[in-house]
Amino acid sequence: MKKRLGFALSMLAVLVLFITGCASDSVGDQSSGEAVDVDIFQFKVEFRDQFEELIELYMEENDHVNLTVQTVGGGSDYAASLKAQMSSGDEPVIFNIGGPTELDEYRDYLADLSDTEAASLALEGTLNGIEDGGEVLGLPFALEGYGLIYNKEVFDQVGIDPSSLTTFDALEAAFAEIDANKDELGLDAVVAFPAMELWVMGNHLANHYIAPEFNSDIMATFEADTINFEYGDQMKRMLDLQSEYSVQPVLSLDYSMQVEQLFSTGKVAVIQQGNWIYPTVEQIDEDFAENGIGMIAMPFEGEFEDHLPVGVPQYWAVNKNKSDEQIQAAKDFLDWMYTSDQGKDFVLDEFKFIPAYDGYDADRIADPLSQDVYQYSLDEKTIGWTFMATPIGWNEDVLATEFQKYLVDEVTWEEVLQTSKESWENSRQ
Repeated sequence: MKKRLGFALSMLAVLVLFITGCASDSVGDQSSGEAVDVDIFQFKVEFRDQFEELIELYMEENDHVNLTVQTVGGGSDYAASLKAQMSSGDEPVIFNIGGPTELDEYRDYLADLSDTEAASLALEGTLNGIEDGGEVLGLPFALEGYGLIYNKEVFDQVGIDPSSLTTFDALEAAFAEIDANKDELGLDAVVAFPAMELWVMGNHLANHYIAPEFNSDIMATFEADTINFEYGDQMKRMLDLQSEYSVQPVLSLDYSMQVEQLFSTGKVAVIQQGNWIYPTVEQIDEDFAENGIGMIAMPFEGEFEDHLPVGVPQYWAVNKNKSDEQIQAAKDFLDWMYTSDQGKDFVLDEFKFIPAYDGYDADRIADPLSQDVYQYSLDEKTIGWTFMATPIGWNEDVLATEFQKYLVDEVTWEEVLQTSKESWENSRQ
């Protein structure tokens, strides 16, 4: 009897050890209970706080994932920072790229995202320039538009109808009228033009007068061997106008000073920016953000008069050189952000994005700047974001740098165009 009991106990011990071993193996199959680390390197400072809040909510529901985010943007050069990050050996799992130019530059890092739900729901045209060989290599952030954002109260006080400012003559007259009354209006100047920010001039201002040369076609821009600056005179006129009526010196003004210190506090009447500034303005003065601002297009003489540049600002990319677990976790998070009910609520209500995906209630686009962008889109009065397809670094490192030299009289306008044209052609050889 004792032998039988001893044998039974021995077998029970073996069975317990076997079960325990299986359980241990099972836990090991789940990364030993450790969360998968997914680091995010992103550029959009305007929704940094809201994005970090969303990440915390996601991790509460998905404790097998550890998400961390580093935001580099605003007054910092995201493109240069991303290059440095990639070169350092500490490559992020999720990062941002622009259109065809950066796709080409980072092609060896880009995972195929065509199997995500978000890719299947992307609006028509939003994946143009981010597909290659049948693969979807990025997921769009949102739709954005930019132009001249104005203070409604100032315009009302001087009797200016913003919808009438579709020509240079009309806009110049309006600026002169506001300038003549700036003391009475409590303004430091008509405009805050942040010429310190290369992207404001080289990407956005320039695109308004470069895109029409390529019929607003991003791939035609990407494939062009040269640029002729067919509308260079209009580009100069817009640059001169903003510089003339701006708080000075313009080369000392950055994005934060423009949006936070000057426009949101009512010290200037107009800034060249996009709907992405809304959360910042709202944090400073909620009533002003909700009721006191609007957006109009920069003037253009020709086919694209009263057209607003609208496009995808950046794409979410996933690093294919990371582990399978990290890649899948990254895809799952991006899908959740754009397709889950909780994620979609954040996209609309917290990020204040104009969705680039099907499945959203467009009536919930709440802020007035995004409503203006959406209306221009509905009216099919848009200009493409061709600065995503110019030679690498050309818009900021070449064109905008030449703009800065021009603004302090170091070069002539003709030299700006000639240097920029030669740089484009050399890059495309």
